[in-house]
Amino acid sequence: MNIPTSPKKELQNISSQIFKASRRDFLKIGGILTGSFVLGVNFFSCNEDGKKITSLAPNVYLQITSKGEVIIIAHRSEMGQGIRTSLPLIVADELGADWSKVRIVQAEGDEKKYGSQNTDGSFSVRMFYKPMREAGAVARLLLIQAAAKQWQVPVTECDTINNEVVHKASGKSIDFGKLVEAAKSLAIPTIQEIKLKDPQQFTLIGKATPIIDLHEIVSGTAIFGIDAVVDDMKIAVVKRCPVLGGKVKSYDDKKALAVPGVLKTIPIKGGDIPPTIEKPLSGVAVIAENTWAAIKGRDLLEITWDLGDHATYDSNQQLEELSKEVLKKGTVRRNRGNFDQAKTNAKKIIEHTYITPYLAHGTIEPPNALAVVKNGNCEVWAPTQHPQGARDAIAQALGIPIEQVKVNVTLLGGGFGRKSKPDFIVEAAVLAKESGFPIRVQWTREDDLHHDFFHALSVQHITATIDQNNQISGWNHHIAYPSISATFDASVLQPADGELGQGASDFPYNVPAIRVETHDAKAHLRIGWLRSVRNIPQVFAIATMLDELAEARGVDPVQQALELLGSDRSITFDQEMVNGKYGNYGEDISVYPWETVRMKKVIERVAKEAGWGKKLPTGSGLGFAAHKSFLTYVACIVEVKVDSNGKISIPQVHYAVDCGTSVNVDRIKSQFEGGAQFSSSIALKSQITVKNGTVEQNNFDTYQLIRMPESPSQIHVHIVDSEAKPTGVGEPPVPPFTPALCNAIYAATGKRTYKLPIDLK
Repeated sequence: MNIPTSPKKELQNISSQIFKASRRDFLKIGGILTGSFVLGVNFFSCNEDGKKITSLAPNVYLQITSKGEVIIIAHRSEMGQGIRTSLPLIVADELGADWSKVRIVQAEGDEKKYGSQNTDGSFSVRMFYKPMREAGAVARLLLIQAAAKQWQVPVTECDTINNEVVHKASGKSIDFGKLVEAAKSLAIPTIQEIKLKDPQQFTLIGKATPIIDLHEIVSGTAIFGIDAVVDDMKIAVVKRCPVLGGKVKSYDDKKALAVPGVLKTIPIKGGDIPPTIEKPLSGVAVIAENTWAAIKGRDLLEITWDLGDHATYDSNQQLEELSKEVLKKGTVRRNRGNFDQAKTNAKKIIEHTYITPYLAHGTIEPPNALAVVKNGNCEVWAPTQHPQGARDAIAQALGIPIEQVKVNVTLLGGGFGRKSKPDFIVEAAVLAKESGFPIRVQWTREDDLHHDFFHALSVQHITATIDQNNQISGWNHHIAYPSISATFDASVLQPADGELGQGASDFPYNVPAIRVETHDAKAHLRIGWLRSVRNIPQVFAIATMLDELAEARGVDPVQQALELLGSDRSITFDQEMVNGKYGNYGEDISVYPWETVRMKKVIERVAKEAGWGKKLPTGSGLGFAAHKSFLTYVACIVEVKVDSNGKISIPQVHYAVDCGTSVNVDRIKSQFEGGAQFSSSIALKSQITVKNGTVEQNNFDTYQLIRMPESPSQIHVHIVDSEAKPTGVGEPPVPPFTPALCNAIYAATGKRTYKLPIDLK
């Protein structure tokens, strides 16, 4: 048995320094106009006493031109979550810019300039909200100082509105562009000298702003990875070993080379165990003039495989084995009170096993990347969530310095965590070097489903006890699934602290006896993170069990949740962790506390908005679940209707969310609307199965997603006003939806769900 520790936090506390950036630096990113000044924001990590410890040196540039244009560099990847809009919006609001005069330029991957660009974990806004505000505030003060000097008036009498500095008393105003030359000569104010706006002054933050790429996306002119083209580009598709860790023993490419348009074949070395995320899988690539020829050539490759150790793996068999394993004693990871005594003294005991399958990311745009290798340099265009990770992996694979690798980030046609891994990008770089051509590697849907970094299958067993006073007295949660950490270390057999801290070890309710135990589960596929990660199976089990407990106690599920949260307070978990630590999504729990009052407010809000308790026709029902993930508090109520044939429809979904300060209401609502659709697929349709080490699903006919007629009809998102630090919204919609749906189905049909996807037949 091997239990990994929690992953290191990327940053402790984020602070910033503002400085004048060089024209040369800005030229590297996207061009510069004459007569402008450029500000850089230098982010670094601090100790709690505020002393700088390690410079991360990312420079997020703000430029104001003499024409009054405001140019902001977007250094995070855009995959529909709106980060290319939301972060620049923060700068623009604090600056007092006219949003119509703001231009966004996408940054390339560069750790020295930008620090972490890994767009994962619902992290971007909470990491950069304050530094972005500070960047805008410094620029605002410089412009005000320049105007005040010109007008010979006090700085305190001036402000910025719609790309102008205005003098309130005289009514004078001047455009930003006309102040550029004067502002360039002024000393950069320190962070201590600036004053951030009162939130009441915001004109963009907290409002609904459409994403800047909206027109291009709906008109088909936006550039995704799959749209990237360079002169003399060739297409590559790869026939990869169907079993994890397998290798090419030999191959015959005669028939493939006979296909018109096929140029050559190139073997790709692989078969590493564990299969590191930086390296491609073993296979043979077909290089061709076009995608059709490449695919037809690949179909005609004759390959003899060494299938390796996983050739007999059967996912259904593993689920059966784990279902027996979770009934045994496991490794205790959290302990409060004495569960055995609670069980002995219980008036009633309820226990169930909850099973969830492997899931694939299924991004609408499958993995792809374009690489050009020339004169010892490599330039890549890719839909990547982690351009720096890709840059590092390319440099290692090609044996060249990282400074000779450039990664251009396109829009992503979906990510969900899959495109934070660089394996498909490394394929393109390696094949470009070997072939001598610019190469775009294109994965098909079949490639995507067969060779994903899968969301792991899971078996969980919960035993709960009710005492003589009709109170929940004990909670014993057994957990078994292949850990994400096994992708990096094959000896890891049990979940990491960070995985357990997504619903299981941070079970927040006032139950006198809590015991969380884990069990060994070997990884036979590449395991990765999918939107909301281990919250999916853990909250499915927890929230459906809580609903069953409420029924057994004869109490309302919403009232039970409010009761179990107890008094208004901040919760900590470390004192009950056994040989581990609660990670709090990488944040200090004293800075981002677990506050019961905020969870109560979202529960009360969603119950009110959804009309909880209203009478519904036969065959209809309401279901409730609440959960905090990625530091955001969410409560969800789903209304379902089930017809006589077992067909499920979802007329209404209500979310209440407290994500701290709301930066862009448009994106918050969009993320929750998309989260409900995403979760509907997880609950009702999607599963990956493996037989003889090979994934059985090939396309969306067998790995199903919900279609439009099956999706929730109306999704209502109720945002709780808050001035707390902003937190993530990309992943929090997902965890509570599935158990709320399952609880609604029970209310409508009397049938409980213990296995996903839901099957009422």
